[in-house]
Amino acid sequence: MIFAIRFLPRFKMGKNKKITISMNYILFDGSARNQLLPFTYTRPVADIRVGILTIREKWEKMLGYTTSTVTEDYLIDKFPMIEMEQNIFINASILPTENLVNRIQNLSENKALFINDEPLAFFAKEDEEVDFKTFDVLEYTCDDILRIENTWDIFKLNGEAIKRDFKLLTTDRESQLIPEKTVAFNKDQIFIEEGAVLPLCSLNANDGPIYIGKDSEIMEGSMIRGPFALCENATIKMGAKIYGATTIGPHSKVGGEVNNCVIFGYSNKGHDGFLGNSVLGEWCNLGADTNNSNLKNNYAEVRLWDYETEGFEKTGLQFCGLMMGDHSKCGINTMFNTGTVIGVSSNIFGSGFPRNFIPSFSWGGSAGMITYKTNKAFEVAEVVMSRRDIAFTEVDVQILEHVFEETSKWRKG
Repeated sequence: MIFAIRFLPRFKMGKNKKITISMNYILFDGSARNQLLPFTYTRPVADIRVGILTIREKWEKMLGYTTSTVTEDYLIDKFPMIEMEQNIFINASILPTENLVNRIQNLSENKALFINDEPLAFFAKEDEEVDFKTFDVLEYTCDDILRIENTWDIFKLNGEAIKRDFKLLTTDRESQLIPEKTVAFNKDQIFIEEGAVLPLCSLNANDGPIYIGKDSEIMEGSMIRGPFALCENATIKMGAKIYGATTIGPHSKVGGEVNNCVIFGYSNKGHDGFLGNSVLGEWCNLGADTNNSNLKNNYAEVRLWDYETEGFEKTGLQFCGLMMGDHSKCGINTMFNTGTVIGVSSNIFGSGFPRNFIPSFSWGGSAGMITYKTNKAFEVAEVVMSRRDIAFTEVDVQILEHVFEETSKWRKG
């Protein structure tokens, strides 16, 4: 197997910057990328959030270095690769552990670490052709690996990921005090960052840790069970019922009933309604009383849309809900069936259950779908992002235009 350090399609160097330094760490998408669509339409695998942190944030904290990315060509203006004289490439679908990081940091010239016949990490000099037949290839056989290979792994492995991140973020640190009128169980497993507000709520960490991020808020009457992560500047609305293992990403707002979900960030489920065993990307919004099914009436295994095979494939799961890509939204009283996949920048509304695969840039509901024109979608994205003081840039436009073209084959009108 030869990697020309333009590698395989997933390893194209693209537009890169060259800097002289002793060592450099680069996270590559690897073979899992297509199984993580629609979330990887708009980000590298490294920027998926699972647990408290994104995969990139985990690696950077444990390595003690910033990282760059090898990803799809159309993403590299936003997520550029930085090449240096000596580089270690790391498979971004793998979550770091102390043991794995130590093994990777000790890699040197002509050394590679594999897992199940796939490169986990390897050393490469600038512009080097990498032929693993000439490498000293070691198989990583430790049982501490967590790998995000499919979209459902994001919620399925979220509990263990929260526990690992909790330890990483809180060891040798002191939590802010739990408010006097907040009910707390297993207080040693509750960590509150500076600026968090949580009056008159219930925190139960008996089944896993609870992490409350900086400047976040849990409004009165909310009931939280761990494992749970509320990230920086996120909000839990009054009377919410949140079951583990759930992560609410930065600047998100969540109310109603939530069970074993991951919300990446800047997304809202601000009202009553149930969301279970689901993943929401960034800039999503669920209308009031939106509900999803996470269990089939016949208790059968859930199938999900597979972007590679262009059909519905087995997940091995009995509980699996909604996968919603960035910038997608739905109106009030929307109902989603078990195992629904929604692409990027779709708008769903109306009565009845829409299809359980909704392509990117779709507009409509159970009565039918038409194409959501990019000019209209971009107007909404600009308004939504400006409310959080974030610019909708020309680079963002180019990424979404690429997604629009790439996914056109699945839209009918």
